[in-house]
Amino acid sequence: PPDPAPPAPRSATQALATPAPAPRAFPRGPWGRPRATDRRPGCISSTSCPAPTFSSARCPAVSRPRSKNTSSAGIGIGFYGNSETSDGVSQLSSALLHANHTLSTIDHLVLETVERLGEAVRTELTTLEEVFTQRTELVAATRGARRQAETVAQQLQGLAFWQGVPLSPLQVAEDVSFVEEYRWLAYVLLLLLELLVCLFTLLGLAKQSKWLVIVMTVMSLVVLVLSWGSLGLEAATALGLSDFCSSPDTYVLNLTQEETGLGSDILNYYFLCNQAVSNPFQQRLTLSQRALANIHSQLQGLEREAVPQFPSAQKSLLSLEETLNVTEGNFHQLVALLHCRSLHKDYGTALRGLCEDALEGLLFLLLFSLLSAGALATALCSLPRAWALFPPSDDYDDTDDDDPFNPQESKRFVQWQSSI
Repeated sequence: PPDPAPPAPRSATQALATPAPAPRAFPRGPWGRPRATDRRPGCISSTSCPAPTFSSARCPAVSRPRSKNTSSAGIGIGFYGNSETSDGVSQLSSALLHANHTLSTIDHLVLETVERLGEAVRTELTTLEEVFTQRTELVAATRGARRQAETVAQQLQGLAFWQGVPLSPLQVAEDVSFVEEYRWLAYVLLLLLELLVCLFTLLGLAKQSKWLVIVMTVMSLVVLVLSWGSLGLEAATALGLSDFCSSPDTYVLNLTQEETGLGSDILNYYFLCNQAVSNPFQQRLTLSQRALANIHSQLQGLEREAVPQFPSAQKSLLSLEETLNVTEGNFHQLVALLHCRSLHKDYGTALRGLCEDALEGLLFLLLFSLLSAGALATALCSLPRAWALFPPSDDYDDTDDDDPFNPQESKRFVQWQSSI
């Protein structure tokens, strides 16, 4: 086929009168980065023209996930520390409740035994004196048993050393459990709140949602204030508890003596419980045991000599024997309860709960608050910088850039034709 005719040459006047096409201005995205949908002259697609890289823009994007990972690790440490602290306080409450049970049992046994002996003196022994009126030696033996019973009752009353003391271990245990319940719940809520803040912050960064990131920034500020407050409270509590655990015996002795008014010999016996400290109730126990043995021998003598001559006295003697057996059983229980082993074991359990588990838990909570505060502070510093990295909503294009039927490709083609 013949070659097409060349275009007619234009004159110099026409060439000067025709304006040159203006260079196309391409909009810029954040940080001066060209948008993904823009085209440069001579580029077929957006992938053929490499965009300039900005390594500094990646710094906040990298620091935010790292701060959230640190915060997540701190949350795990916080849950462990909260559990350890709760276990230590539970040991303290259990020890106080067991000590209260021991002291209450001592008071109950003393009261029951004294009442039984008083009832026996008023009824059975008085009846026997009336029956043995004709036998002077039997009346003397009965009166001797009366004096011994009164001696036992008097000595046993001095064994109830905790009776009338204003300090109640039960009340202390209830107060400690009440405070610990709300402390544990408050820390669980704080940990869950921080966990939710971390998750939603990462979700906002992944979705590039500005409103979610703004809300989480405000929530991070609130959690940061709570973390700093808990950090100060935990530091003060851990410092005071460590100071107490360095020498607890002296402090507990002085405080208990001030609150209860008990003698130092009783408190030293139960708090120290060693060979160097003697039992302050040993003399009373010895006198009571001797008096009970004398009553038992006197009743056996009356039963041998008086029952054949006075059959009506057998019922009173049997009642006295029953009262004496119950009294001896209560006496042996009192001897076991008054020993320092039981109460000193409760004291040691309470100290281990406070100075081992509770203190360890406080240290882990302190570490949690420190990590949490640092991670949240880092996140608060980097989250505002992330807003500038989020592209506007009109910059998103889910269609293929190489698609010829892409509306934006058609629009650019029309603009290119009009510029020719």
